[in-house]
Amino acid sequence: MKCGLHVAREEENIDCVVKKIRRSAMEFRSVWCVLLISCLLHKNSAHNDFFTSIGQMTDLLFTEKDLVTSLKDYIKAEESKLEQVKQWAVKLDTLTATATQDPEGFLGHPVNAFKLMKRLNTEWGEVEDLVLRDMSDGFISNLTIQRQYFPNDEDQTGAAKALLRLQDTYKLDTQTISTGDLPGVSSELPYKSSLTVEDCFELGKIAYSEADYYHTELWMTQALRQLDEGEESSTDTVTVLDYLSYSIYQQGELERALEYTKRLLSLDPDHQRANGNLRYFEYQLAKQRKAEREQKVTEEKKEREKRETDKKKNFLPEKWKYEQLCRGEGIRLTPRRQSRLFCRFFDNNRHPYYLLGPVKQEDEWDRPRIVRYHNIINEREMEKVKELAKPRLRRATISNPITGVLETAQYRISKRRATVHDPQTGKLTTAQYRVSKSAWLAAYEHPVVDRINQRIQDITGLDVTTAEELQVANYGVGGQYEPHFDFGRKDEPDAFKELGTGNRIATWLFYMSDVAAGGATVFPEAGAAVKPMKGTAVFWYNLFPSGEGDYSTRHAACPVLVGNKWVSNKWIHERGQEFRRPCGLLLSD
Repeated sequence: MKCGLHVAREEENIDCVVKKIRRSAMEFRSVWCVLLISCLLHKNSAHNDFFTSIGQMTDLLFTEKDLVTSLKDYIKAEESKLEQVKQWAVKLDTLTATATQDPEGFLGHPVNAFKLMKRLNTEWGEVEDLVLRDMSDGFISNLTIQRQYFPNDEDQTGAAKALLRLQDTYKLDTQTISTGDLPGVSSELPYKSSLTVEDCFELGKIAYSEADYYHTELWMTQALRQLDEGEESSTDTVTVLDYLSYSIYQQGELERALEYTKRLLSLDPDHQRANGNLRYFEYQLAKQRKAEREQKVTEEKKEREKRETDKKKNFLPEKWKYEQLCRGEGIRLTPRRQSRLFCRFFDNNRHPYYLLGPVKQEDEWDRPRIVRYHNIINEREMEKVKELAKPRLRRATISNPITGVLETAQYRISKRRATVHDPQTGKLTTAQYRVSKSAWLAAYEHPVVDRINQRIQDITGLDVTTAEELQVANYGVGGQYEPHFDFGRKDEPDAFKELGTGNRIATWLFYMSDVAAGGATVFPEAGAAVKPMKGTAVFWYNLFPSGEGDYSTRHAACPVLVGNKWVSNKWIHERGQEFRRPCGLLLSD
């Protein structure tokens, strides 16, 4: 009997080991999910606004690839461990099946009796150690190191807002974005990507959190469309309809809001909020219809409709012009003016360096005069400039015209995140209207930078020793720079005061990459658009010879729809140009 109990206990041990394996696997999945979520939500001081620079985002792809390799190594180690345990279980299963048929006879053989004692006393302990061995140390260690460089909520929200900005600027419908069939993207490209229901729902939620009910409706409708088409998703239809009906109600469309609420209740009759909304919407709709029958449309409703119309038109006429030009519309150049634009070989009044090898100059626009220089910077020079700039890319800043100090600029989406002058304090602040990151390169840092500066001086005839350092910018997801002036206006008396070199007389802009779609430099006041062309540079004067600002030079960088935009620019100042560009007597001279 005792012998039979020993064999039975061995079977129980096998079952115990199997249960531990299963429990270990479940615990791993739970730990992995927690780690993944914590990594995605983790915020830390090392965060660097990834969404504002495509150049820096490329590092994240290699980080993710490294993590996938580490995860696969972990999976192999777990599979190897489980294979060893499986082989042990199969061997013992066969042995115990035979032994339990005649326990006493089996243990009557002294070798079997010895091996049973040995297994239970030694070998089962080894199996237990194997099952409890943690194979995830290497992966978890790597993940912990890498996650300090992960994007955070700000990056995810920034990238989402960039998609909404591209949608508005280029008049893209949600289906086009969701399928990834963007202008400039070939259907044969291996990296064309589409949005899932969860992705569309997330975009709608981010718009909802900003009280942007217009975009909430668009993206919740797209999520619902994909669910209706049979796409499998962890996001349920009821939740989507809840957001959708409310966002439509907020835009004053009661009938449609009521329609979606009824559909929600057909799926979940006990939905508390939807039942309350149903009664409220029906009451409000009855009031509205009664008022319409009596032809008493209130002034409040008219004002609300006007506000919604204005919201969808983005308020400002300049923004309409800007977005039109970004789409290639509204360019104001008559055939007569077009006939006055030429291409030529340019040697800058027989400059010794360009006498035998003049540069190719093309007139891009007449008022203001914008010229483009072709093949003005070579591939090696562009790569060296990017190499020097990339490690120091920071969110763009702007110069505050009162104090002259750099501050974060919120209107530029490129990398250092751009700086602009704050009109109240004069300090350079991070530009919130510029989604980019940029870096400054001094001439002494590398011979290539010095050579580029000298080239700008030789071609323009302007002294660049008083110019600002070469600024290199890389634009991020939907990267843009909204309409702005490069020069300081009369209401900014202390603009560039800290530099002591006067106002910005001219701008030189290198294009260091081609852009598949979007990314043009546009001049809303002039109705001009200049497309990025790798290896070229454009040049214009910001000031008339009289020193007065040329307000037609107000310009903007359109959002990058598809591609990676690298530019570098040189802002040339007034000091040192006294004999190179003499003053004019008239205001517009």
